Amino acid sequence: MSAPAFTAQLYRATPSQEHPAGCAELDYEDRFLRRKVLTLKDGRTVLADLPKTTSLDHGGVLVTTTGEEIAIAAASQPLLAVTGTDMVRIAWHIGNRHTPCQIEAERLLIQHDHVIRDMLIRIGATVAEVHEPFTPEGGAYGMGRTHGHDHSHSHGPDSHSHDHGHSHDHTHDQSHDHDHH
Repeated sequence: MSAPAFTAQLYRATPSQEHPAGCAELDYEDRFLRRKVLTLKDGRTVLADLPKTTSLDHGGVLVTTTGEEIAIAAASQPLLAVTGTDMVRIAWHIGNRHTPCQIEAERLLIQHDHVIRDMLIRIGATVAEVHEPFTPEGGAYGMGRTHGHDHSHSHGPDSHSHDHGHSHDHTHDQSHDHDHH
């Protein structure tokens, strides 16, 4: 394999140049990286060598060591489109499981997860398979990603801990109360 055409050590959420030097189409998981060789739409490559693991957003740019910008675009990927008559309740159940979710006026888009799919159908949602770009909401605390974090709670003698990591092992019902007094 030949050396990458570009090396990028900086990411910016907003481009400053009108015409990018290239474009990398990446799915949701691939847009979370620190050091990786990316193939651009025209076949050239760029080495992303960022100082820390970063969530690259659709519309952002990698800035090369020569000052050129490489556009980041969300690639189409298999998703579940969720609709229903009680969208507030459906959204609550998705959010309660810390599932990345793209919120639109008439539907919610989530990644494939058979456990969450089955749960959504049980509560009356309609779930359809689609193949589209995925640009979910960022975390409420400005962290970008909504998965892969830990909710550990210490409540005295009845302490419990649960992890909502990205393992897709959603085997317990998370309807327990977090507001202990």
